[in-house]
Amino acid sequence: MVEDRFNRAVNRMFAWVRWQFGLVKGEGGAGRGPAFQPSFLTGALTLAALVYQVVSGGLLLLYYQPSVSSTLTLCGQASGAPSPSPAAWCSTFYVMHSVPGGGVLLTTHLYGAYATIFLMMVHLFRGYYLGAYKQLGGKFSWVLGVGLLLLLLGMGFTGYLLVYTQLSYNATQVSITLIQSLPILGPSLANLFVGDGTPQSLLSRMFAAHVVLLPVAIALLAFLHKRTQLFPNVYASLAKWGLLYVGALVGVASLWLWPLPTYAGNVGATQPLALPSWYFLWVFKLVDFVGVTPEEAMLFASLLVAFLVLLPFVDRSHRVHPRDRPVVLFLGNSLVGFFVLMTAWGYLAPGGVVTPTEAGLRVGPIVAANALVVAVFYRRYRRACATRSSSRELSPVLEPTAPASVGPSAKSSGSLRTRKARDSWPSLLSLAGLGASLFLLAFGLVLPFLCLAAAFLVNLAELSGPSRKAVRPRPSDPFVFPMVGLVTVSSFLVLLFVAVLS
Repeated sequence: MVEDRFNRAVNRMFAWVRWQFGLVKGEGGAGRGPAFQPSFLTGALTLAALVYQVVSGGLLLLYYQPSVSSTLTLCGQASGAPSPSPAAWCSTFYVMHSVPGGGVLLTTHLYGAYATIFLMMVHLFRGYYLGAYKQLGGKFSWVLGVGLLLLLLGMGFTGYLLVYTQLSYNATQVSITLIQSLPILGPSLANLFVGDGTPQSLLSRMFAAHVVLLPVAIALLAFLHKRTQLFPNVYASLAKWGLLYVGALVGVASLWLWPLPTYAGNVGATQPLALPSWYFLWVFKLVDFVGVTPEEAMLFASLLVAFLVLLPFVDRSHRVHPRDRPVVLFLGNSLVGFFVLMTAWGYLAPGGVVTPTEAGLRVGPIVAANALVVAVFYRRYRRACATRSSSRELSPVLEPTAPASVGPSAKSSGSLRTRKARDSWPSLLSLAGLGASLFLLAFGLVLPFLCLAAAFLVNLAELSGPSRKAVRPRPSDPFVFPMVGLVTVSSFLVLLFVAVLS
């Protein structure tokens, strides 16, 4: 009895996870009706994050000065005196300390850049595991998606220098050295950023690429990449998830403002260790391996990009479920595990020499464990498929049974009561999240409260609106947003109480 209940609970949990991540096909097509799954929002969330980056970056442009010369902008010096620091750093300092809400604005732009790249990676690997490139027009869309990820990495690389701290300047120099090691295009691409070799040329070209060239290219590729028509309920979903994203981003920035390091060229300050952003740390750590040169590390990175670009033309089978593609599943898991390991390793132990034995002891178990897990689950999956196939062939045709003693009216009324009780929970959770967000006002977090409260109100309107009567979503769908939103608000409140008590 206990074992049966446990198996049923596990089966329900896996069925819920399969639905949320799009492993089960619905009835109405992506983006509407029963086929709408929360994991389809990875692309929409990335788009919302990009929109916020454009808005916050445009506001920062009102104050930013892309110059390494002195300025009269106040950043610690006397009024009317030129600043001892470059204008790029001084204008950043002015935004953080003199512009109302400027510190939160700049911090959200920085954290938002990290979040956008992370969401794009999640969106890309979701398509990788679900075989999105096998759909009609999927090959072209997949290649554009890989290009979008590269352009977003370029946005992060060019924007990292603009604050013009000593840390960002040193990290940019290290990154340019790695770019020069790229095969074929490396020297030309590095010269495109460096220009005449002066700091002003480097800053000006990074600024132009970050503000004009890369955003135009991203907008073009994003327009060509979009393949899902935005149905009305997707607009509502995008609105509530986008508001939740902005509210969480502003809340995190309000709690942990980014500390502006010292400006580039401050000879009296301690020189920090030059580390690139987290999404480049894995290449940075790869150079620490004994016998691995920067050229070989960048060649390996180029081969990974080539693998992603050529994947739709190599994986030509019609199977899309991950369990039907063990080789692709193994390669994807190994790639994700390697990236996470190298990123954490590069952050915790930068610059250390890595011997072949140490590299094998760290990377080898990830690959071996992944191969074992994929092999075991694939074998179990094939055995289960064979068992179901044989049972369908041997099962006799059953005679129709007599109707149950319970009348149809009793059944329908019981089902209606169960459905009403089930449908009321998402609204109650949304109301609880709306009430919990009110406590943010007590700590002065007005903007996070407005965004989170608006997100819950949109969700309540979506749950009670006429669109829900026309097309009823799956039972699991209405619970996802209020649960995530309630957890987000509760986490903020716990962190705030801990900060106050400490």
